[in-house]
Amino acid sequence: MRLTPPPRVVDLSLLLAIVVSFATGLASLVSGTPDLWWVFALHGVGGLALVVALAWKLRRVAPRLRPSSWTRRTVASALALAAAVAALGTGIFWSFGGNFQVLAWNAMNIHILFALLLAPPLFVHLLHRFRLPSRAEVTERRTVLQYLLLVGGATLAWRLQRGIVQVLELADERRFTSSRQRGEEPGNTFPVTMWVADDPDPIDAGEWSLRVSGAVGRPSAFDYDALLDVEDDLRATLDCTSGWYTTQDWRGVSVGRLLDRVEPGPDATWVSFRSVTGYRFSLPIEEARGALLATHVGGEALSHGHGFPARLVAPGRRGFQWVKWVEAVEVRESPDYGQWVAIFASGFTGTRSDG
Repeated sequence: MRLTPPPRVVDLSLLLAIVVSFATGLASLVSGTPDLWWVFALHGVGGLALVVALAWKLRRVAPRLRPSSWTRRTVASALALAAAVAALGTGIFWSFGGNFQVLAWNAMNIHILFALLLAPPLFVHLLHRFRLPSRAEVTERRTVLQYLLLVGGATLAWRLQRGIVQVLELADERRFTSSRQRGEEPGNTFPVTMWVADDPDPIDAGEWSLRVSGAVGRPSAFDYDALLDVEDDLRATLDCTSGWYTTQDWRGVSVGRLLDRVEPGPDATWVSFRSVTGYRFSLPIEEARGALLATHVGGEALSHGHGFPARLVAPGRRGFQWVKWVEAVEVRESPDYGQWVAIFASGFTGTRSDG
């Protein structure tokens, strides 16, 4: 039996494995509830299938990778190969409990970076070299059997890998997201992470206020002392896309209580939370009612790095959606698509506190 499928089928399978891995990787960044475990499982299986597909590809093209035979197209192909190998290597290293630090980035951050760097050279490579296989090549019995073995083998390997890590205790306790527990003690003991350029100066609580406006009957503003007068509690898990999580008792004012005060209009469907840096993220209004604007964690006032004076606590959402340094809440009648630009531009265009 031929060990590898036809060349064009290999190329298609390699592309599909990359698409599945990339798509599930992006989806995992916003998947914070246990019922979405399959997103992370599919990401792992897709990555392992990619290893095999890449081996098939290299077996065929290895002679072309000699520097003496390089062309401009070969450069793009080599860069795509390097990024793919680096992304796979760091992902597998992380999954077996490994970690390292490069400046402020850990192995998970580097894994994401290499995955993003793969896109440009891969596009150039596909533009010049990719050709769809024929239907006969795809449906050939031998090819179908090879792919059944590939998917089944990748699934089994993913399951074995998780079992090995658990039995040998190669990694700390993990959630379904693969995040490791940090900040086991109550309070501001968990890591401080900044998103892109979000790094405002410390905020003077005496100069700060929380504005609630938009599609509401009674726009309002609350100072820090007004928030301290309320002691709503919520136990929730902050799961950061940097690869760690902490479960804490948070205290502050429930968003549902705030909404009742400002009387949302009948067409209000979304609630947007904006940071002093310009960063913002929104939740459907019914989900927002179950969220909290926290002033304290584990009995301690939030530290500046954790979002003082107030941060959003959104159960079931990933850490980058828990907006820090919240200064405004906007009730909206439509989704805020601009938030996907704001989360990358924030810190460069947002205001900074003089406190």
